[in-house]
Amino acid sequence: MRPIREDFAEILKLVRPDARVLDIGCEDGELLELLTREKNVDGQGLEISPEGVAACLARGLAVVQGDGDRDLDHFPTRAFDYAILSKTLQQMREPRHVLSELLRVADQAVVSVPNFGHWKVRWALLSRGRMPETGALPEPWYSTPNIHLCTLRDFVGLCDALEIRIDACASLADGKPARPIDPRAPIENWRAETALFLLSRRVEPQPATAPQQNLFGEVELPKTDAPKKRKR
Repeated sequence: MRPIREDFAEILKLVRPDARVLDIGCEDGELLELLTREKNVDGQGLEISPEGVAACLARGLAVVQGDGDRDLDHFPTRAFDYAILSKTLQQMREPRHVLSELLRVADQAVVSVPNFGHWKVRWALLSRGRMPETGALPEPWYSTPNIHLCTLRDFVGLCDALEIRIDACASLADGKPARPIDPRAPIENWRAETALFLLSRRVEPQPATAPQQNLFGEVELPKTDAPKKRKR
């Protein structure tokens, strides 16, 4: 049995049992099959390639052929508990629209993106003056499917613009175990090769009744500061 991909292992931790899950860009269905087996999810997949759809159907998964850029619009609002987009957002023609749609069709979104601000990327540009090839970005510039690369800071800025809340974030780099991070910390824009986010829509703050557990178990994300009272 093949070892579980590190990002898949982290997604498995985030998704609660028996949840309704939509996996966009599910490829051959490896993640969807894992979630079905380990978490008993009610899973559906959306995959653009006929080969990927065929592989998913061979695994007995409920998958349809479709384009995440266009076909998310046809899914009902809040039809799922989780919408998953793993290392695919940077391949979308309209990433802002897709990210917004994820949190229309689902209560929470799990999104992973390669970080173009990682130190290896910066060093490749500085030292060689060429587009980088790293573990997270393995293809040369002329054949990569990535068309909208971003840094960690760029992605956080987009979440702010769309009023999306970052519930948890982990860094994946060099095949090492996932590391919980605060994605707004400047150092993480250098250190995180790939970032995995758990996202939801912002809601009006409620009085705290008990400390909230961080889903990755370590880092507390910064809370929005309350407006300061003016001195009289």
